[in-house]
Amino acid sequence: MTTAAFLERFDSQSDWQRELYKDFHRHPEVSLDENATVQRIASELENMNLSVQHISETGLVAVIENGPGSTVLARADIDALPVSEDTGLDYASTIEGVMHACGHDMHITALLGAVRLLNENRDAWSGTYIALFQPAEENAAGARAMIDDGLTAKVPKPDIAFAQHVMPQPAGQIQTASGPVLSAGDSVRITVFGRGAHGSMPHLSVDPVVLAATIVLRLQTIVSRETEPGEFAVVTVGASNSGTKSNIIPDRAQLLLNLRTYDTAVRERIIASIERIVRGECAAAGSPRDPSFEYYDQFPLTDNPPESTDTVTAAFTDCFGAEVVRQASPATASEDFSEIPDAFGVPYVYWFVGSADPEKYRAAEEAGTVLTDIPANHSPQFAPVIDPTLELATKAQVVAALSYLGRT
Repeated sequence: MTTAAFLERFDSQSDWQRELYKDFHRHPEVSLDENATVQRIASELENMNLSVQHISETGLVAVIENGPGSTVLARADIDALPVSEDTGLDYASTIEGVMHACGHDMHITALLGAVRLLNENRDAWSGTYIALFQPAEENAAGARAMIDDGLTAKVPKPDIAFAQHVMPQPAGQIQTASGPVLSAGDSVRITVFGRGAHGSMPHLSVDPVVLAATIVLRLQTIVSRETEPGEFAVVTVGASNSGTKSNIIPDRAQLLLNLRTYDTAVRERIIASIERIVRGECAAAGSPRDPSFEYYDQFPLTDNPPESTDTVTAAFTDCFGAEVVRQASPATASEDFSEIPDAFGVPYVYWFVGSADPEKYRAAEEAGTVLTDIPANHSPQFAPVIDPTLELATKAQVVAALSYLGRT
């Protein structure tokens, strides 16, 4: 059976997938609280006569063993965000303050659709397919939780791993690229210490508010003066918190930083620069205690190997046509998916699927208003168009898998 003939069978399940997607969208759950989501996924898999393994509290896998051949792992993230939906959809979130604002409901539904197609057409391929539904991508805890719960010992070792993400590009497009496609991300909580005093007696204090302000300004030089032109780096101070009252000089201040990089050496250099600058400014201010640094929400670099990326890109191009498959530009968002193939010591491919209304995108592009008129991931207005996004995302999972699974 050709891949094209295989994919024609999508039509028989399209209505089921559309309704499934809407149901996931109506009932979002935030990171590590995806209990009902996991129950629904497990129910759908069991309806396909597949066994499921719960790995970590809200992660699960299903394995289809179908004769000799390669082993493919495909992953979908399942968590939502603490965002109040503002889409006007008739299937909008029913949970106050929680929304699938990043498209993970689309990822779940596409992977379930791929599992159903592969499971019902075992005569068309040979090998082993692992469908992995991962919690807590949004806070970088989910992949690590599954690994810590013994993932690598509980499922067969894959030869290749796949993941995809809907993005605010035109629906009907797939974007691939070898090399870095998503940045590494680190959040840092920095606490600096001063000496509290009455606001009328600043000479008795070491003012942490002033200290924090000088640190914020000095941190700007890491990218502008310490990073080589052409290298990518972002250092953002997202919060500066100190004090409770206008006439009280507090005894400490806290800064929350976020870093994004495409290169491990650049990342290490930036972290060293941050700590050097903070310690230096504290010493200059006469801080009575050393500052503290807490690193959290740490996402690895997503860096597609050329050989496996070329294999999958060629399969996409052969199946969907060159007009559908485009070259991806690196995104500054971050992901924890790569921790899973890294734990197995295997290559992976991560690609993007367009999800914006093509006509609206084209009009915004012509008007130069894409950034303002096309809602991006994490926006309260983010809403992938179901057609053709869901069909293409489902078929992409199948085509990628078939590029490694043997044909019977």
